Amino acid sequence: MVFSNIVFLGLFLPVTFLAYYLLPQRLRNPLLALASIIFYAWGEPRFVILMLVSVAINFYGARLMDRSRSRKAILFATVAVNLLILAFFKYGNFFVDNLDALLAPAGVSPIELRPVPLPIGISFYTFHAISYLIDIYRRNAKPNKNIIEYSLYIMLFPQLIAGPIIRYKDIYTQLPRRSASIEDITAGCVRFTMGLAKKVLIANQLGMVADAGFDAPADHLGALVAWSCLVCYTLQIYFDFSGYSDMAIGLGRMFGFRFPENFNYPYSARSIQDFWRRWHISLSTWFRDYVYIPLGGNRKGEGRTLLNLWIVFLLTGFWHGASWSFVVWGAIHGFFLMLERFGRRLDMQIPRAVGTLYALFVVMLAWVFFRSASLGQALQYVLALAGHWPAGQQAVTFQSIYSTQTLLLTIGAVILALGAYPLIEKALRPAWQRLADYAVDGWVRAALIAPALVLSCMSIAMGQYNPFIYFRF
Repeated sequence: MVFSNIVFLGLFLPVTFLAYYLLPQRLRNPLLALASIIFYAWGEPRFVILMLVSVAINFYGARLMDRSRSRKAILFATVAVNLLILAFFKYGNFFVDNLDALLAPAGVSPIELRPVPLPIGISFYTFHAISYLIDIYRRNAKPNKNIIEYSLYIMLFPQLIAGPIIRYKDIYTQLPRRSASIEDITAGCVRFTMGLAKKVLIANQLGMVADAGFDAPADHLGALVAWSCLVCYTLQIYFDFSGYSDMAIGLGRMFGFRFPENFNYPYSARSIQDFWRRWHISLSTWFRDYVYIPLGGNRKGEGRTLLNLWIVFLLTGFWHGASWSFVVWGAIHGFFLMLERFGRRLDMQIPRAVGTLYALFVVMLAWVFFRSASLGQALQYVLALAGHWPAGQQAVTFQSIYSTQTLLLTIGAVILALGAYPLIEKALRPAWQRLADYAVDGWVRAALIAPALVLSCMSIAMGQYNPFIYFRF
């Protein structure tokens, strides 16, 4: 089940929400745990047992580690179990295919491995589990003695399948009990609706244009079409991913949880380093705290710092999917972060607008490898961006994929993605305060939000294009 699903919106969420607030406090956590299992089982019933086994291993492993003298050995063993499970399900076929390719010239018979299905959300809940174990090892938090509370940290349905990645030390005080005021519930509903609209009304519509370009043979694309489709994919993945994060944060707040922000207008960044302070913040801080800093960070000389950066971004790329194109995506970001580090040492200064254009160009170029199914397809698409293919074979035209409505939507999405909303909100703050003085601000907010909710639900009910692009993660 996903958030942009009529069953979730029309049945699962209302029933869970009403039951949560009708039940006494002591039964609310068990209800959320049961609801989370049902949420996951709706789409992945065969992998519910795998998730529950992961919960049990890490719950009891952390408790054993806390009272044992062999803390480091237990940490190593439990983290290794988590990574082995992730490696088998997510990377098993990738490793076997590459090993077969290496051994084939030597005449070695290929290893036979049937396609291994990928459990939805396994990357997210594995990183949650590792975060928990390391926080317990570092004594940043005490191991949870209530398996229901711990299971909520791992599999709470708002953040189970698409993040954000929440560190245990940041949320453990909210697990035993929490409260949500009417203001919290209202703010959560508004945040959820905004995220749903970003996903359904913007990302899905632009995704159809992006697919028209990336799913066609690259040698059928001219430069204008290739760049237009890349712009649409750049916007699609931002509004889709940030929309899901908004929905998760909103849902969490409706049930009394406070999740960290995950996006901060990354396309307004002035450098790649600034981009990673703004894009998928929970992932970048996870790698910083649990990989980069333990490797030595920037404390062991320039050469070691650069090596640590490369390790982190190659792993970041590989975390997203079992494909060399994801690794190249991570390598591109690592390469430009390295160049920026040298630029700062030379005290190079560039204007803000130039920095934003540079960051956008690098990010968009990297998205080609992220979106493409293979390195070969990505390289062909890069050639299309450069106008390499002859005009006579360019079968996909700008007119065939762009309507007036899509063009207007793209322009509006660009303006929003570059950070127009906070500026508009700031400009309207005095007027909004006057509405609050007359106690009508809530009604005005509802009047503004309701159409977005209605249109989103209509689009979902009509069965329009509604992909779940995190399945590969």
